[in-house]
Amino acid sequence: MSAESENKINSVRVDKWLWSVRICKTRRIALDLCKKGKVFINDQPVKPSRDVRVGDILSVRRDGILFTFEVLKCIDKRVGAPIAETCRKDKTTKEELEKIVMIKKGWVPRREKGAGRPTKKDRRDMEAFLDPDRE
Repeated sequence: MSAESENKINSVRVDKWLWSVRICKTRRIALDLCKKGKVFINDQPVKPSRDVRVGDILSVRRDGILFTFEVLKCIDKRVGAPIAETCRKDKTTKEELEKIVMIKKGWVPRREKGAGRPTKKDRRDMEAFLDPDRE
């Protein structure tokens, strides 16, 4: 039995996979997304402990945008960006990608000159406006 065949993984927890392929910066963020119902496997909301397998279509709603990926490899260790790209196939629609461009180029929250720093409530209001899915 070769070392390569021993390292093949058939399935891995969805929160761990999201972190491993660099969709989420930390595993805690991936866990929170799952708990809030923002992660779907084959259009079904999933819990963090749900296993993901090769061929599954995984959707993640972040910042009001629905990112869609096909699972090409199951990995459970965080890897470099070039290797992470080989583990997933981005299937996000053009309409969703255009939302990113609109957000970056378009409206930016601005405060009147001399108004000072935003208060905690102001910041929360701005974040709620920018991400309506946020609780």
